[in-house]
Amino acid sequence: MKKTSSRLPQPRSHLLILLVLTAAAAAAAAAMAAEPEQNAAPAAAQEAAVHIVYVDRPEGADPEEFHLRTLTPVLGSEQKAKDAVLYHYKHAASGFSAKLTPQQVEELKKQPGVLQVVPSQTYHLHGPESGTHQATTRTMGLM
Repeated sequence: MKKTSSRLPQPRSHLLILLVLTAAAAAAAAAMAAEPEQNAAPAAAQEAAVHIVYVDRPEGADPEEFHLRTLTPVLGSEQKAKDAVLYHYKHAASGFSAKLTPQQVEELKKQPGVLQVVPSQTYHLHGPESGTHQATTRTMGLM
C-alpha cells in the first residue's frame, strides 16, 4: 500500500515575507495612530472641570462677594470669576462651585481662606426594582 503524505505544502518564502511586512506595517500604523492621543493629553488636562471650593466662612462680608474676591486673582478679572462660578454654598457649608483648569485649582489652593478644592463627581444610582436612574452629586472632602 502506498503511504500518503499528510504534510501540507510549505509556504513559499515570498508569502511569508509579505505576511511579516504586513504585520509590521499594521503595528507601525497603530503606533502612529496612538501618538495624536498622547499629544492631545496635555491639552485635555487643561480643560476646565467643575470643582467645589470650601472656604472659611467670611465674618461681616457677603459670602458671594467673598467667593468672587477669592477667585478673581486666579482668573484675572471679576467678570471671569462671575462667569466661572456655578453655585454659591452659604448655609451648611461655605464655598462655591466653579469650572477650573488644573492650573487654576493649584493657584486657588494658595489663596487666603481657601480650605479645600475638590473635583465635583456625579454618581448614578440604580433603583433595585425600578430600573430607573437617579443622579446624585457626591462631594468628597469636608462633608
